[in-house]
Amino acid sequence: MIFLRTSEKTGACFIRTEQLDGETDWKLKVAVSCTQRLSAVGDLFSISAFVYAQKPQLDIHTFEGNFTREDVEPQIHESLSIDNTLWASAVVASGTVIGVVIYTGKETRSVLNTSHAKNKVGLLDLELNRLTKALFLAQLVLSVVMVALQGFVGPWFRNLFRFVVLFSYIIPISLRVNLDMGKSAYGWMITRDENIPGTVVRTSTIPEELGRLVYLLTDKTGTLTQNEMVFKRLHLGTVAYGNDTMDEIQSHIVQSYAQGPAHLAGGGTGNAAMARSNPAQGPKVRKSASSRIHEAVKAVALCHNVTPVYESHAAAAGETESAEADQDFSDDNRTYQASSPDEVALVRWTESVGLTLVNRDLTSLQLRTPSGQILSFLILQVFPFTSESKRMGIIVREEATGEITFYMKGADVAMATIVQYNDWLEEECGNMAREGLRTLVVAKKCLSEEQYQDFESRYSQAKLSLLDRALKVAAVVESLEREMELLCLTGVEDQLQADVRPTLELLRNAGIKIWMLTGDKMETATCIAKSSHLVSRTQDIHVFKPVCSRGEAHLELNAFRRKHDCALVVSGDSLEVCLRYYEHEFVELACQCPAVVCCRCSPTQKAQIVQLLQQHTANRTCAIGDGGNDVSMIQAADCGIGIEGKEGKQASLAADFSVSQFRHIGRLLMVHGRNSYKRSAALGQFVMHRGMIISTMQAVFSSVFFFASVPLYQGFLMVGYATIYTMFPVFSLVLDQDVKPETALLYPELYKDLTKGRSLSFKTFLIWVLISIYQGGILMYGALVLFESEFVHVVAISFTALVLTELLMVALTVRTWHWLMVLAEFFSLGCYLASLAFLNEYFGIGRVSFGAFLVTPSCHPERRPCWPKREHGTALGPSAFSSFKYFLKAPVWFSKLIFFTDVFYLTCLRLRSVEGLENFE
Repeated sequence: MIFLRTSEKTGACFIRTEQLDGETDWKLKVAVSCTQRLSAVGDLFSISAFVYAQKPQLDIHTFEGNFTREDVEPQIHESLSIDNTLWASAVVASGTVIGVVIYTGKETRSVLNTSHAKNKVGLLDLELNRLTKALFLAQLVLSVVMVALQGFVGPWFRNLFRFVVLFSYIIPISLRVNLDMGKSAYGWMITRDENIPGTVVRTSTIPEELGRLVYLLTDKTGTLTQNEMVFKRLHLGTVAYGNDTMDEIQSHIVQSYAQGPAHLAGGGTGNAAMARSNPAQGPKVRKSASSRIHEAVKAVALCHNVTPVYESHAAAAGETESAEADQDFSDDNRTYQASSPDEVALVRWTESVGLTLVNRDLTSLQLRTPSGQILSFLILQVFPFTSESKRMGIIVREEATGEITFYMKGADVAMATIVQYNDWLEEECGNMAREGLRTLVVAKKCLSEEQYQDFESRYSQAKLSLLDRALKVAAVVESLEREMELLCLTGVEDQLQADVRPTLELLRNAGIKIWMLTGDKMETATCIAKSSHLVSRTQDIHVFKPVCSRGEAHLELNAFRRKHDCALVVSGDSLEVCLRYYEHEFVELACQCPAVVCCRCSPTQKAQIVQLLQQHTANRTCAIGDGGNDVSMIQAADCGIGIEGKEGKQASLAADFSVSQFRHIGRLLMVHGRNSYKRSAALGQFVMHRGMIISTMQAVFSSVFFFASVPLYQGFLMVGYATIYTMFPVFSLVLDQDVKPETALLYPELYKDLTKGRSLSFKTFLIWVLISIYQGGILMYGALVLFESEFVHVVAISFTALVLTELLMVALTVRTWHWLMVLAEFFSLGCYLASLAFLNEYFGIGRVSFGAFLVTPSCHPERRPCWPKREHGTALGPSAFSSFKYFLKAPVWFSKLIFFTDVFYLTCLRLRSVEGLENFE
């Protein structure tokens, strides 16, 4: 929307854009001057005017257009920039606004930068799906083999389907139920962890992803930093002032204004006037320390885009008409608003030393001295900060003297060629940057009336150009930026979130590569990367130069390829060009960097970077953010984490996991991510082993008795085996942990092994298959051979050995015992012993049913036992209860069962040793 009119008398209003660019600071928007000057709102409908606007685009930081009014002579032409627009999803923070809508629906910036959410599936689920398909294929192959060994006699296709049904337990149908219950348990444990209070699990499908992450993509503002700036240092070339010497600056400012205008004329503005009248002699005048401090503080107090805001009592009560009359202009009621927190920090510092910004509108600003005197200045021109220029400037006229002064401040790389020669700027900027301070170079230039009038005419003409407007405006401004007087160097610290540095170090030691994606300026992002130790102090930084064409991108990529072990800093515009022509090459080089910083990224670009890493590396990614501009990135990542901060809860609600502070991510990944993955891998393989071992016993049973498609266990035994007899001990594996939380946090290198996926792979799966075949074959064939004299009890014997084996396997798999695990073991064992006593019809060989057909095997002299011919539905042997009593009285049975469990015990120990060697390869 083009901003036409506002209820504010200044013709400007503040908006909040945290849902667009993630920045919490208010931004000043200016109404079109010719519509703001109309006497009434209704006059907007009586004028004849049109707006020229560029086509819709993703970039939320630029706009070019023109406003033309045709019903007056001469016609009024005004250039439109980003300062005259209000984007959708922005919130008006002061007054009311009226505008003309130019973009709607899908053409708005917020919609263009929004991506659709996807259904996230964990890597562990995909791996288990592949293993399940392999088991299904094994089931079909085994059924065909059994029919083939029969010789395909009779209705073989009917027997084939019977075998498919008999071996259906190979397919772990209960696997999905157990895993879903386990994931819910993991979420409950994460929420209940007292060391990470406020953590919320918003999805229960991907907790294992927390243990498989390789790339961590994080926002800057509000995620790594608190977005609170504090002024730390002022350097004048020969002397530097820090927090402990700010009182000296304050005393100089008080002394300067206490001695009256004569003193200021002799030391400050008088020197400026002399330099303006006689440039050859001006630089030779040596200024006093008090004069230099006064000029530096005055420049910092004037060169900014900060506006003081006063709360009105009437506005608080809801009466907007008389709000301005009831405004309280006291210092306690004043707050500062600006598009950058750096600006607010500088103005607050000038207030603390005695020079206070008390009022500002579009055309003027007022400063208050320590003695209470008001200094008024007319704002002639303002040159806002851009990522290309890396500096901002302002031209003001002091009402008392009529002097015109051009103030400018910016990054050292941009200001080094603008200011006069000096031998200290580069060195001091490097020293401050190594301390994590954000530096700004402040300079000034005095202009004559003729110089300014010439500049204004050329500048106004360039602003009305429809072709290459930005280049023409920049060329006119650069004509003033020559031989400016260097005043001072400022250092501002952006306070980091609590424990950001140790958390980033913990993640790096765990093998996680960290990328910082931010919509902020390149200099700001680089400073935060250094201060947070995302980039170590001894590490080189390669700043990717701005590129606009394929040739420039090719040259810059070649230059970057020659660098080794250095962090990469790239802007969103350059990134877009590189991805257009050299996507694979750029991603390959960027993935080799220990850290990557992408600045001036739109929300769509953040999501595209996540998708590129997923496509080119096939590794798991995690995105962390706290604002609405991070939602696309969070939804595109394999695992999204939202932080509840100053920018609202939009990112938190859209994320898979929500935390209250960045430092909680370390424990979330190292402890809960590890446990979730390890537990789910063990649980999944145990459920598959449970089905494979009983299917192996069925195959051995059918092979011994002439490949008959007869079930070994029926009815409640098959249902109870997968539920009440073994479910609780197997599911209790969700309480197991291989290392203590303290150990996992102390040695983050253990996390690297998780990303290799060794806990669940085809190798471990084949080991479990071999174990299942070995145990199932020993159980069934051993029961038939060793218990030949008690063959009538083969069902009770083999099933008892099977249940005891499963309970023993669970006990051998557990690494850290929990009281619920012990309870589950004894509860399942008690349930089975009780069923032996009360479910007498299910135990005993007589319950082996022949279905709707007769089986009459011949008595071979070398094959025992031989089954007599019986009608279907009849029972063979004594009752199960009498078998149970006989079973308790036979010590030989127990000795043989102990022999079986000893064999399985040695097998399990061998499995554990193989797994241990595998983890330390």
